[in-house]
Amino acid sequence: MRIPGMEEEGLVSVSREHLVFAYYVTGHGFGHATRVVEVVRHLVGAGHDVHVVTGAPEFVFTTEIQSPNLHIRKVLLDCGAVQADALTVDRLASLEKYHQTAVVPRASILATEVEWLNSIKADLVVSDVVPVACRAAADAGIRSVCVTNFSWDFIYSEYVMAAGYHHRSVVWQIAEDYSHCEFLLRLPGYCPMPAFRDVIDVPLVVRRLHKSRAEVRKELGISEDVKVLIFNFGGQPAGWILKQEWLPDGWLCLVCGASENQELPPNFVKLAKDVYTPDVIAASDCMLGKIGYGTVSEALAYKLPFVFVRRDYFNEEPFLRNMLENYQGGVEMIRRDLLTGHWKPYLERALTLKPSYDGQIDGGEIVARILQDTAVGKKHASDKLSGVRRLRDAIVLGYQLQRVAGRDVGVPDWYSLSEKEIGLRAKTPTADTTESPFLSESCVEDFEVLEGDTQGLSDTVAFLKSLSGLAASGDPQSPEKRQLRERSAASALFNWEDEIYVARAPGRLDVMGGIADYSGSLVLQMPIREACHVAVQRNHPSRHKLWKHAQARHLNKGHDPIPVLQIVSFGSELSNRAPTFDMDILDLMEGEKPISYEKANKYFSQDPSQKWAAYVAGTILVLMTELGVRFTDSISILVSSAVPEGKGVSSSASVEVATMSAIAAAHGLNIEPRKLALLCQKVENHIVGAPCGVMDQMTSACGEANKLLAMVCQPAEVKELVTIPTRIRFWGLDSGIRHSVGGTDYGSVRVGTYMGRKIIKSQASTMVSESTTNLNNIVQADSFNSDEYEGHAIELLKSEASLEYLCNLKPHRYEGVYAKDLPESTTGEEFLKKYGNHNDKVTTVDPKRLYSVKAPTRHPIYENFRVEAFKSLLTAAKTDEQLSALGELMYQCHYSYSACGLGSDGTDRLVNLVQEMQHRKSSHDGTSSLFGAKITGGGSGGSVCVIGRNCIRSNEEILEIQQRYKAATGYLPILFEGSSPGAGKFGYLKIQRKPSASN
Repeated sequence: MRIPGMEEEGLVSVSREHLVFAYYVTGHGFGHATRVVEVVRHLVGAGHDVHVVTGAPEFVFTTEIQSPNLHIRKVLLDCGAVQADALTVDRLASLEKYHQTAVVPRASILATEVEWLNSIKADLVVSDVVPVACRAAADAGIRSVCVTNFSWDFIYSEYVMAAGYHHRSVVWQIAEDYSHCEFLLRLPGYCPMPAFRDVIDVPLVVRRLHKSRAEVRKELGISEDVKVLIFNFGGQPAGWILKQEWLPDGWLCLVCGASENQELPPNFVKLAKDVYTPDVIAASDCMLGKIGYGTVSEALAYKLPFVFVRRDYFNEEPFLRNMLENYQGGVEMIRRDLLTGHWKPYLERALTLKPSYDGQIDGGEIVARILQDTAVGKKHASDKLSGVRRLRDAIVLGYQLQRVAGRDVGVPDWYSLSEKEIGLRAKTPTADTTESPFLSESCVEDFEVLEGDTQGLSDTVAFLKSLSGLAASGDPQSPEKRQLRERSAASALFNWEDEIYVARAPGRLDVMGGIADYSGSLVLQMPIREACHVAVQRNHPSRHKLWKHAQARHLNKGHDPIPVLQIVSFGSELSNRAPTFDMDILDLMEGEKPISYEKANKYFSQDPSQKWAAYVAGTILVLMTELGVRFTDSISILVSSAVPEGKGVSSSASVEVATMSAIAAAHGLNIEPRKLALLCQKVENHIVGAPCGVMDQMTSACGEANKLLAMVCQPAEVKELVTIPTRIRFWGLDSGIRHSVGGTDYGSVRVGTYMGRKIIKSQASTMVSESTTNLNNIVQADSFNSDEYEGHAIELLKSEASLEYLCNLKPHRYEGVYAKDLPESTTGEEFLKKYGNHNDKVTTVDPKRLYSVKAPTRHPIYENFRVEAFKSLLTAAKTDEQLSALGELMYQCHYSYSACGLGSDGTDRLVNLVQEMQHRKSSHDGTSSLFGAKITGGGSGGSVCVIGRNCIRSNEEILEIQQRYKAATGYLPILFEGSSPGAGKFGYLKIQRKPSASN
């Protein structure tokens, strides 16, 4: 968009006043520095002094600007995102480095910057987009302006969700710093930035061209008939080996950022480190790289097709990607194909694009003019819709942080520069369980249900409706021309005239038992209303609809059609994971046998943006390995889950169970629910690599609506389905702190538990040996039950010496015989030296790590006792005293989690709020409505389970807890209420599109 009053202006005019600008540049990458160059060039050209505060090399600025008015001050005041490699951000390391760079020395930074700003007599402070610069300017009494497409409070907010709320003060401080900025000059492809008070939108800031395409090619000795690819990944890791055969014939690749000692094949050319990239971009036919503002803006400006590979956890990417794809400038390459050299189909596809960006690219000049006007005192009109804009930004930020797979809608249709810039997009199919279920069981939208029924589940009806929409959008005459990438891929996934199998599996609320499952405890689990739906279709390889890059892969191999697996996962956009995955099913074979689980884990881990596929594709490998199934047909899978990720309600188990159920149905496999759950646990333990117990998969597979699954995890024996009394109700409240069973805390607690079991078994073995010569010593060892030993002491110790499940040890035996000799903690090295191994197949002992032992060992022994008592009380609960006892057992469980190191600030706050409600009691009748709460699942965040009366007042109190939690933390907890059947009870649907719908 043009800025009013500037349509006919030329370069920034020389000002009557000589001005001094202090321009702060973030320490993240070169992209910020290169766009700053373009703005600074205009300011210096107008006769002003510009002091650039940066950590970037001087040549980035001095190559383009040779003037005594340019001053470079090498200071780093923030760190951006710490990258584990060119494509992966280390979220925790980013927060910790920012803390050390900008938080610990904050007082001295502010004092130094205020003194420096006064010493140079700065007229205006400009930041791209260093937070503390805005606060320093305010302290110095100088106006400040930010120029950016994203801000660090937005980027770091998602990191806090993953790393823990103890880092949240970093985000609050950054947002508070930005609030001192007078206004934001917002670049296209922007992210939500609610911290800024006012906004002025400006065009793309891109560097100008110095040379023509012909001049650059002549200097490089490249003829016009050669296709040129620019390889632009910034600081390229030295480990990347580029091979000659990766390029099609007639192509040449120009490599940016290659190390000095890197050897390249003859069709790859190493560019100088200070090469002027815009000229090379304009002289190329295609770019291969990662998405950032610099690469996207210059690709759009110079109409260069851009083949991009996703970065993990860099949250500006979805917004830039949307802009790139809207102007038909981008093709996404799967990381696996990047690293294995399968480039040809992507490059050929890129050459067919016609990039259509026709917006202004003079943002550098316009920004410089606004900065000059601001520095001389001009007041730019305040954004009249500032409040609305900030609300919109805050809402989209909320979308980003929630990222409920299957429910989110990508970057919302109404958000961007806005509809004029990005255009409208179709919404992701949702699983809205509030929709009316009054539809025909045998016919939903365009589909006929051949087998099974929807059981009145409105989310299943909604999923079938979404399939109808996909089938229609796959029609070439469909009016929906623009779609989300995942939706577009899904519409081309199935042969819509053939049979499709649909399965459904819910998440679960851990009422009691939790992490004691892998120690053999009794657990009580409730299947929740939210569920995952999976649609599966099998086709002969000759009839399978292959994606273009898969077609090219098979053509290169030159063989007959072979079975292929293609997966689309809804809800990928805002979690910035790849929405699609494909592989040859033969890749899961090694000769005549399936590959090992260890090799599969490495295969799926090589591309973090596609690691999610292990939960889905892993079910196929487990069926091959454990049941001997051989898949000769191609398989298409669509995953749509309404179970939110990272909330401690078993989103992963619901995906695994729904996927395996649908695959089994499509292939005529009759797998009873318990066995299916155990197979799915193997997917999670061995292929995904998460050391979880089996209760999640068992609940998702075997649960029933409005009943608690009572299961003894030895390994998975369903004891009974306990009907929840009508006067009692359970709720789940999400703390907003992301939970992961693959996380460090969960795994280390599990290791400590198994260490404790090994120590107890060792102690028991020692006492058995001693008992053969001195029975009296053993009798005296247990002051609680000395009579017990007189007849059975040796047998009891022998059973404890061979203890398979820790929960089979009674609390009184633990306290009386073993507790006193258990260490509070031990290092892995000390344990391994003394005991050899902890005998857990899904975790390993790190010799350098200190493990807590006593608390993790004690927890499952007492938890099993608490769960048994809870189950007995639940079915007999008639009085308030019984309800209070149920709540007390939950509280004890909660604090035992904390003793193990699995608590969190958010879950503790929610439990404390429940306690306040309970003890406040009603002024109406003096009784409580809520009775207890506990952290759930693997702990370390996630959700809490609350027990209370099934009445209106308890619902009101739950609502009050939500509001009070939001007031304290800024986060409104997701509420889980209601229940639904497990996958076994649901069965499956076999559906087929009605003939009339396809005509």
